Amino acid sequence: MSKPIPASTTYSISDLAQEFDLTTRAIRFYEDMGLLQPERQGAGSRTRVYSPRDRTRLRLTLRAKRLGLSLVEAKEIIELYDSPRDTGVQLERFLQVLGQHRQQLEERMEDLQVTLDEVRTHEKEAKSLLRKLAKPKAA
Repeated sequence: MSKPIPASTTYSISDLAQEFDLTTRAIRFYEDMGLLQPERQGAGSRTRVYSPRDRTRLRLTLRAKRLGLSLVEAKEIIELYDSPRDTGVQLERFLQVLGQHRQQLEERMEDLQVTLDEVRTHEKEAKSLLRKLAKPKAA
């Protein structure tokens, strides 16, 4: 049987949910995705006990999500840092993922700009038509 981790260095699912403003369901989902690996304690091993490592992984997952990365991409990057491999390889992969994501965002921005331009054109046309309708008809 493994030695219990001191209470000061562990977190309950409620602790993490409150700290990161998440639902416990979201945390369990991240666990199902393999992003978190809490210990199980108590009767029937039902109580999840999260380590500082799990807390850091959750923080990194949420940061990756804010950047718009998928959970699969987040997991890949986080696991690169968990492995004993060369940091250069990890950073190169991280840059590759970020570059791909940046390119996707730039393409979406271009699409949005085209759409905004179309909306502006339609607004001008509609305003022009309204002005024409508002002019009194000559008798």
